[in-house]
Amino acid sequence: MSAAPGTRLLLASVLVVATCGLVYELIAATMASYLLGDSVTQWSLVIGVYLSAMGLGSWLSKFVVKDLHARFVAVQLVIAVVGGLSAVALFYGYAYLASVRPLLFSILVIVGTMVGLEIPLLMRIVGDGQELKDTVARVLAFDYVGALLASLLFPLALLPHLGLVRTSLLCGLFNAAIALACARVFRAHLPRPRALLVQAALICLGLAGGLVFGGRLERLAERELYDAPVIFSEKTAYQRLSITRSGDDIRLYIDGNLQFASSDEHRYHEALVHPALAGVNPRRALVLGGGDGLAVRELLKYSALERVDLVDLDPGMTRLFGRDPLLVRINHGSLSDPRVHVHNADAMRWLEEHVRTGSEVYDVAVVDLPDPNNFSLGKLYTGSFYRLLRRALSPAGVGVVQATSPYLAPRSFWCVVKTLAAAELHPRPYHAHVPSFGDWGFVLVSPAPRPEPTRLADVPLRFLDDALLPTLFVFPRDQRPPEVDTNRLNDQLLVHYYEEDLRALPGRGGRG
Repeated sequence: MSAAPGTRLLLASVLVVATCGLVYELIAATMASYLLGDSVTQWSLVIGVYLSAMGLGSWLSKFVVKDLHARFVAVQLVIAVVGGLSAVALFYGYAYLASVRPLLFSILVIVGTMVGLEIPLLMRIVGDGQELKDTVARVLAFDYVGALLASLLFPLALLPHLGLVRTSLLCGLFNAAIALACARVFRAHLPRPRALLVQAALICLGLAGGLVFGGRLERLAERELYDAPVIFSEKTAYQRLSITRSGDDIRLYIDGNLQFASSDEHRYHEALVHPALAGVNPRRALVLGGGDGLAVRELLKYSALERVDLVDLDPGMTRLFGRDPLLVRINHGSLSDPRVHVHNADAMRWLEEHVRTGSEVYDVAVVDLPDPNNFSLGKLYTGSFYRLLRRALSPAGVGVVQATSPYLAPRSFWCVVKTLAAAELHPRPYHAHVPSFGDWGFVLVSPAPRPEPTRLADVPLRFLDDALLPTLFVFPRDQRPPEVDTNRLNDQLLVHYYEEDLRALPGRGGRG
């Protein structure tokens, strides 16, 4: 074999296969979190299964005693096909299979085993005629550099710009290209060089074609997740935003979870905003979450309001709902109102900075965050967060917190109530029926005790009236508070309550 070019190719192969191998693991973990929720659990399982499979592959490598070059090329082709198509397979699997978990773990075991097998094979090929210590040092150095590249490229470049489907196809294409290059350079060492060259070339062409049409493949796969046609889909730096339309009903999904339906969102947002403002003449308002501008729309009905600070993490969300004509009609252009100031920041960090700098307090705060289905969101339902919220309110101020469903997720709802009480925000829980979500829960809060509201402000409403308002604070006997603990930053029991509540009601979910 031609030592110099062959060795250089093999070392480049180590770099590529290490980078792609870690990217496949990151894709699987991201898809698992996206489709199954509870990101910490899913990431932990994916990493554990993948590393175990790599260990299995390393152990199996001792049984490969001949045709090392051919085995390495074959391994690359298996990884290229299974890893390259993994994201598409998981999207469609989620849509059509009773459970996507067997498919997910099958992909992890196959790819992990092949990745674990390829590094020992490369070491043996590279080490032909060299000292073992030199071989191990060179191969592992390139392997770790590849891991670093993957950890930087995936969150900063690949996922934001290509999305999951095209990222997996691109990595598959790299694996297939390595197989093709090795089949050409080492053809003298292959028992059937022509067959491997043809296979590698065909797989390269197939993955390249998939990459060209990857955006369309991703949209087609995503459409299988929803009951109505998808009219918009975008993967922002933080989440996937999908909008469907069926007749006049427009629906927003974040990471596959329904956020609102235009046919009944007025019920949700009126119930969220107006009970808190009964008897209040707000001048300054704070909205945490609610990047769709619908809670802001309700606040702007109060003529005394001088300023609204909207804090939403995702600039892609606020930009979309500030510019798209269809969505602007739904929120009445609320995000373009000169009284509204948009801050794209983490709500907890923004509150910390606001309180630390002694900025002016608010008359009303509306906390309209997604359900606590992972620990990143769960921190925004902790006592630490609510104590910051309390300090951001004026002594006579009032707030409201979206608190999941008291029927679908009773422990989650009452955990939020108990955590607010521990933060000395004097919670007043209530609920309203929203057809798209079912029975939905909210909590009025205030630094000082306040009576339940009995009379709404004189603003235009479609759902609420003075007769209905007192009934929102009445809970039936089958919704009595269960025994729960408070949600703290260091344990976040709320996330576990939420997952357990929804598992008890298969097929039903909330504003995740």
